[in-house]
Amino acid sequence: MTDLTELVQTLGAPRVLVVGDVMLDRYVWGNAERISQEAPVILLRADKREERLGGASSVATMLQALGAHTSVIGTVGTDGDGFHARRILTDLGIDADGIVADPDRPTTVKERYIGRAQAKHPQQMIRVDYESREPVSDAVERQLADTLVAKIREADIVLVSDYDKGVCTPGLLRVAVEVAKARGIRVIADPTRGGDYAKYRGCSSMTPNRLEAELATNRNIRTHAEALAAAAHLRDMLGLEAGIVTLDKDGMALAHTDGRSAIFPTRPRQVYDITGAGDMVMATLGLALAAGADYDSAIRLANIAGGLEVEKIGVATVTRDEILADLLHAPFRVAERVPGAAKVAALPQLLTELDARRRNGQKIAFTNGCFDVLHAGHVQYLAEARRQADCLVVALNSDTSVKQLKGPTRPLNPEVARALVLAGLQDVDLVTMFSDKTPITVIEAIRPDVLVKGADYHKADVVGGDFVESYGGRVHLADLRAGFSTTNLIERMKAA
Repeated sequence: MTDLTELVQTLGAPRVLVVGDVMLDRYVWGNAERISQEAPVILLRADKREERLGGASSVATMLQALGAHTSVIGTVGTDGDGFHARRILTDLGIDADGIVADPDRPTTVKERYIGRAQAKHPQQMIRVDYESREPVSDAVERQLADTLVAKIREADIVLVSDYDKGVCTPGLLRVAVEVAKARGIRVIADPTRGGDYAKYRGCSSMTPNRLEAELATNRNIRTHAEALAAAAHLRDMLGLEAGIVTLDKDGMALAHTDGRSAIFPTRPRQVYDITGAGDMVMATLGLALAAGADYDSAIRLANIAGGLEVEKIGVATVTRDEILADLLHAPFRVAERVPGAAKVAALPQLLTELDARRRNGQKIAFTNGCFDVLHAGHVQYLAEARRQADCLVVALNSDTSVKQLKGPTRPLNPEVARALVLAGLQDVDLVTMFSDKTPITVIEAIRPDVLVKGADYHKADVVGGDFVESYGGRVHLADLRAGFSTTNLIERMKAA
């Protein structure tokens, strides 16, 4: 997972233009107490009302939460719901100047009623939609197209979120494709269900789900082979750079023009609500591609983000920190009984844990290293480091970082194995990973009270030493046990 971790950490802030159907999602929460006396229906005792953005505006909020610079092109009505939807977007820092207020149609609203049975986990009971599915008028289409041409000049990618509410007309999508191609940027479409997919011709890619792909290709998709065939069919039929079919719990299928054809599985999740999962896949895929990732990496990252989304109720956002935490802990889920596995934390979760420890008066010691082949010298060193404070954090070089430092044949043990061994030691309280050559970024984030390195260093050469001492911390040079060396140990093992 190191390559995905590095991708998340280097995504930057791409400029993403979202074109499509702006919606308002309204949630009414309450306890489902009994059957109504008026009719054989459940009586919901409402206790909370919440409004979020849906459709194309949901994709925009997800992108914004993931760190993109986001703009939206679409329509709302001239009603209060439309004003509210635009205000939410603006409050989130999303450019909503491309949203046209159309007096001839209502703002699309999806109202969901969420019931808790005996105060237990909530479930959606019913959804009520307020909408128009008629295509926008020619005049509104021209307004949208003019705005699209202006906004696309500053975009790194265009995402089309088509919920069949009238915005994504063939004419508007034709403008999007032509202008994007002239600028050399991609257009990725999340298509509507059924209908004529010819309007998506010329897009770089599209992300229909299993049913949508079946309807568009007139194929059954029950096996991986059938999914790949459908993806290739869409690619060839519409002149796409890559055909992608999302397969819910089975991940995604990719058929690329360069010959790549693969299934990207996703790990099982505790599914609470699939609402918004497709939007999250679209947002993450688009963000990663805009940041320069290839389709393989972008799809793998989108799988993870979509999985995190279904573990939440309703249309919710996912952050880069959540993705990083999931990436870090994914390998350890198969080793939940390994002693100390819970000690391994991504940096955001590590900082939260350290804040709690500091509030309890604890001092923090920090050290770092590759710890490729653990030996008695390491154990003695870590014990001395732990004696310097109440809590010892060990920052572990990732596999990529070790290769940069030690050469292409190292490490001998992968990062997951090295992290588990360290976490199993009594003197190690927390383990985190870093991918740079030095741990300075981690040190600056943690601000340890004591920075520990081996006595083979001079204090002036310790990375982060000056920084730690600048706020009153100290640098401790720990004794090294003679006769122990990872390099020598490896050589002896080779000779054995």
